[in-house]
Amino acid sequence: MAFDINDGDFIFGSGDTGFDSDGHMMHNMGGGMAMDTETGDLHFVRGWDDDGDDDI
Repeated sequence: MAFDINDGDFIFGSGDTGFDSDGHMMHNMGGGMAMDTETGDLHFVRGWDDDGDDDI
């Protein structure tokens, strides 16, 4: 689980892909950033491992 600082949502999933509490698909970009795949907006996140191998 990760936390989306921009929206205040939690992101659930595994690897590099997850869904926030509003149902938006998010992709881990590394460096504490994630991209909303619907809008292309970048979000600051905490708790998402950058290696992509571990569950979020």
